[in-house]
Amino acid sequence: SNVPPIWSVESDDPNLSAVLERLADVKKGNTLLLQHLKRIISDLCKLYNLPQHPDVEMLDQPLPAEQSTQEEVSSEEEDEEMPEDTEELDHYEMKEEEPVEGKKAEDDGIGKENLAILEKIKKNQRQDYLNGAVSGSVQATDRLMKELRDIYRSASFKGGNYAVELMNDSLYDWNVKLLKVDEDSALHSDLQILKEKEGADFILLNFTFKDNFPFDPPFVRVVSPVLSGGYVLGGGAICMELLTKQGWSSAYSVESVIMQISATLVKGKARVQFGANKNQYSLTRAQQSYKSLVQIHEKNGWYTPPKEDG
Repeated sequence: SNVPPIWSVESDDPNLSAVLERLADVKKGNTLLLQHLKRIISDLCKLYNLPQHPDVEMLDQPLPAEQSTQEEVSSEEEDEEMPEDTEELDHYEMKEEEPVEGKKAEDDGIGKENLAILEKIKKNQRQDYLNGAVSGSVQATDRLMKELRDIYRSASFKGGNYAVELMNDSLYDWNVKLLKVDEDSALHSDLQILKEKEGADFILLNFTFKDNFPFDPPFVRVVSPVLSGGYVLGGGAICMELLTKQGWSSAYSVESVIMQISATLVKGKARVQFGANKNQYSLTRAQQSYKSLVQIHEKNGWYTPPKEDG
């Protein structure tokens, strides 16, 4: 008799638990494991808005006649069908690597320089793997590669709204320059003055990602210039519910977070503090501010301050 496979999920995300709960609807049969896999893959693709690979549809289909020589399977042998199913699975996983057109489609719309960066990251990853010096997690690395690829392809990035630089070629440490903010804002005028004074007319943010990304938000801080208002706290931490565990969703894209921060700075009437001590912004101070911010909000809840509050 077929014992249904047991699945579990380590994340607290209710969406993921729901995906597993829906497996109860799958009809029993010889290919139960493959039917489950097919359902999980297609549900996850829907959940994260990802294109589904065409082979997924065929996961639980029987092999064509010429491949399945023993079509007449007696009931005693039925239990032994499982290894064949897993072989079939390997066969699908291997196929993923083959199509060159697929790779081309993945790279479509990405500029040469940025493609070179993606290639360099992959090469470094292979090298680290061979040297046994792997950093991060497979899940976070895959998702961050996808985020970077999406950014390199995006109209907002190509239109010069922001720029991204990986620190020491690390996928887990990004410097993001906000190059354009709302032109009607005081912040925009301040940045023009900053350009004359210091030759820099952008806001530099730093994003650091943990191994459990995308289930935990990135840690984001302002590196320069020193700002007042705009929900920016001591050390450069940013006061946004979106950037805390409670407000974060694993479905958010990094680009949407960048755009949201840009809008929040303007909404909070951020201004450049000319002549401020630049050393007051640091990773350690930002992390301390962020910690106390989260504790306060966990106790008192979040609220949206009235418009005139800076």
